[in-house]
Amino acid sequence: MSKLIPGVIAMAIVVVASNILVQFLILDGLLTWGAFTYPLAFLVTDIMNRIYGAAAARKVVYVGLIVGIICSLIGSQIMLEYGPAVALRVAIGSASAFLVAQLLDIAVFNRLRVGSWWKAPLVSTIISSIVDTVIFFTIAFSSLFNRFSQVAAEQIMWAQGPVPFLNVGSEVPLWVSLAVADWGVKILIALIALVPFRIIIGRMSQPTT
Repeated sequence: MSKLIPGVIAMAIVVVASNILVQFLILDGLLTWGAFTYPLAFLVTDIMNRIYGAAAARKVVYVGLIVGIICSLIGSQIMLEYGPAVALRVAIGSASAFLVAQLLDIAVFNRLRVGSWWKAPLVSTIISSIVDTVIFFTIAFSSLFNRFSQVAAEQIMWAQGPVPFLNVGSEVPLWVSLAVADWGVKILIALIALVPFRIIIGRMSQPTT
């Protein structure tokens, strides 16, 4: 279990940092700084999967899920001008997306782990990022779930108003633009993360003397 500690710590740092940085908007509100740290969770999962296998990677994911739930619980108690810092639907969407996407990442990575070194981390992250984005933004902000709780719907109503797509196109619900921008960052980070993945895997795979 001690071999998993670096992965557990890294995942906890990514989750906590993302939960804090998501409060800070950039690019006219299309993105938050958390969008740039959250995709690193896939990097942590892929490294653990490559070095220690799927079972170890899943344990790290479960720790990240617990840390994320704790962060959401804390955020739900912090009241801002328009409601809690973390709305109920946002918390549910975040936990659901994280768990499903990370486990999917592990499964896809395993299917591709034999072959070119870059294929497994890149393809698994791209596929999982799509799923992560769809699950989170649909549960957290889509009008599809308004019927289940009027209070929860009111907390996220700001995300359902019409705005120009990515601030330049035809009008769409704001959350659609947020989802596309967020996914774009995930793909960018997935490409950049191949560099530290290669370096870290190379160093951890070297035999010790």
